[in-house]
Amino acid sequence: MADHDYANHRLHSLLGVIPVGLFLVVHLTINYQATKGPAAFNQAASIMESLPYLLFLEIVLIYLPILFHAVYGVYIAFTAKNNVGNFSFFRNWMFLLQRLSGLFLVIFLAWHVWQTRIAMALGTPLNYELMAHILSNPGIIIFYIIGILCAVYHFSNGLWSFGVHWGILVSPKSQKIGTYVTLVIFVLLSYVGIRALFAFI
Repeated sequence: MADHDYANHRLHSLLGVIPVGLFLVVHLTINYQATKGPAAFNQAASIMESLPYLLFLEIVLIYLPILFHAVYGVYIAFTAKNNVGNFSFFRNWMFLLQRLSGLFLVIFLAWHVWQTRIAMALGTPLNYELMAHILSNPGIIIFYIIGILCAVYHFSNGLWSFGVHWGILVSPKSQKIGTYVTLVIFVLLSYVGIRALFAFI
């Protein structure tokens, strides 16, 4: 691998955890407040919306990192050599699912941003009522369930890849432990995300 490709892979992995992954955790945590009722969610969303320099922070810490991660991720997805057909073992399947979930997330995130942030910029309040309206369509509910599971899987499995790329998970034993840890993260965040989703329905 050329030096610039190696550097891009490491940057892609890093941005997937910090700040994109951290934003996912915060985002799901805020959404989870909907389980306590509309007022709790609206209050949590209002606190985030009242942050100083919000647009600047969103562009620098969220949109630009996600854009790089998405564009380079699509490049990886279409140039990586998948070994699932030849070696049907666990990690190869995780590798393939990482790419497939990433491709789906490009579509899902574009739709989600359009329905929320763009709608807010056009004058629609970003509150519990907006999300309840969006999720009043059964087809959109299924779309969001798949989107949440893909996002959580992509982040959780990406944590494992991050550990390998950055020399944290080196030995087979540490990689096995890392697999169990990221599995627990996937289950917990999936619960938070799906539970929050149904709180709007």
